[in-house]
Amino acid sequence: MIGSRTSAAAATGPDTGTAVTTDTVGTSSCTTLLIADDDAVTRSGLRTLLAMQPGIAVIGEAADGIEAVERARQLRPDVVLMDVRMPRRNGIEATRQLLAGQADPPKVVVITTFENDDYVTSALSAGASGFVLKRLPVPKIAEAVRVVAAGEAILFPAALRQMVTARPLGSARALPQAALTSREEEVLRLMATGRSNPDIAESCRVSLETVKTHVGNVLTKLGAQNRTHAVVIAYETGLVVPGVAG
Repeated sequence: MIGSRTSAAAATGPDTGTAVTTDTVGTSSCTTLLIADDDAVTRSGLRTLLAMQPGIAVIGEAADGIEAVERARQLRPDVVLMDVRMPRRNGIEATRQLLAGQADPPKVVVITTFENDDYVTSALSAGASGFVLKRLPVPKIAEAVRVVAAGEAILFPAALRQMVTARPLGSARALPQAALTSREEEVLRLMATGRSNPDIAESCRVSLETVKTHVGNVLTKLGAQNRTHAVVIAYETGLVVPGVAG
């Protein structure tokens, strides 16, 4: 549940920023956020501007990957906004460690400067729920945080296709164990365009619960950590072809 982790954050003192109690979060649907970026100016700017967005409570910061993992485990935010290129431990390794070493871990949104940064695909494969570009308007970044906290994924299909097009693609035969049904393949292709579950339900003319079942089956069969990881696998193996996913 969004905001379910904030009881620890609310008691941590001055560094928590806009700290809120669990009861407050429950009534306001507030999403708690930790910002990890090695550039102090960028980090401070994001904190100030995102804290002004409705439904966002910035409860802490980290200046490198090691600190990001430590602070996330201490503060238990709903979402970590994770820069990729950081000292001591980069955002990819921090994401992998954070998601593998904690029960009910936070969602991770990778934030980067370049669409074609090779690190982004690796971060998604490590379990990040999506990525955003630093040049996006702050309200767009805030919306990405909220969407990921709600259990959806943030994909920018054009940018993702651009990245995986530059990487060697395999064949759909590379994953024979997947054995996706035709409906599951259709759902996966729609996931690859960044569509949400309600959008997929409308497009396929099925119930939302049915879509959730199909998504769950896709993740299981692909061995994916989340829907974003599933899309990366689909592109990289040729299950979804760059340029024609939608």
